[in-house]
Amino acid sequence: MNQQTKYAFLFPGQGAQAVGMGLELYKESNVAKTIFDSIDQSLGRSLTKIMFEGPEDELRETINAQPAIMAVSLACLHAMRSELGESFLSSPSMMAGHSLGEYSALAASGVLSVSEASLLVQKRGELMQLACDQNPGTMAAILGMNQEDIIEIAESSGTYVSNINTQEQIVISGEKEKIQTAMDMASEKGAKRVIPLNVGGAFHSGLMGPAKDGLAAAVESVEFFNSTVPIIANCSAKPIYDSSDIKDELITQISGCVNWRQTIEYMIDQGVTDFYEIGPGRALSGMVKKINKEMNTYNVSDLASIRELKNS
Repeated sequence: MNQQTKYAFLFPGQGAQAVGMGLELYKESNVAKTIFDSIDQSLGRSLTKIMFEGPEDELRETINAQPAIMAVSLACLHAMRSELGESFLSSPSMMAGHSLGEYSALAASGVLSVSEASLLVQKRGELMQLACDQNPGTMAAILGMNQEDIIEIAESSGTYVSNINTQEQIVISGEKEKIQTAMDMASEKGAKRVIPLNVGGAFHSGLMGPAKDGLAAAVESVEFFNSTVPIIANCSAKPIYDSSDIKDELITQISGCVNWRQTIEYMIDQGVTDFYEIGPGRALSGMVKKINKEMNTYNVSDLASIRELKNS
């Protein structure tokens, strides 16, 4: 890689989970095993058993999926540094995580310890599940429709714009009947596709309101450090460093919109050309390419992909 190349680390969010993820790393990388074991110890339960063996329904539960995805992301990061040397990809220009991935970014940048991050993510999952039980809802992806039109549809249907992922893909959240109304409206107004999502609730919407106070209390009980690497915030798509700003972002983010397209565009405007998606799945790399096909994307999800980086 050219010395002048600016690169960023990206960390995936919920939905990237799959039974068996991280198992190869656990067996073959001592540093990865240490990360997995420390998270099990912090949580006081065998999260790795659910990750490696399933069942899938149990792994998909928010309280398990969120810390599990973060565990794989952090294990990948530490295995990469162990395999390729501390100096290899040691100074990303920026970091960002999609929703839950923001917590992985905070642990990766030293804002939170791995132990504190895993406990906080588990608590976030619990609180989100309680909010889902209290305010049942769902989500839908609208493809191929102007952002302004989707905002208008959300306002008139009583739903929320929850994820602006790319120019072509925006996700809405809300009560099930209202989401159905919004989907029908989007289809009538010419959306290319409207896809109901198989999720447990209306994430990143006002329906997550009941989770905010609990998360604020949990965030305040944990020690945060300032970040030395700019974290590009989901809600503002601007860099944050200060621990108090980071805490505010996490509390806002649970019921606020994830401005992912804007986040990636900000990084590109700052000269980033190479994006490393660290953790399970390839969803974020796909989004980066849809936002700007000129960008270089790399996936770090297992030892094979880590070793491929040597030749990239």
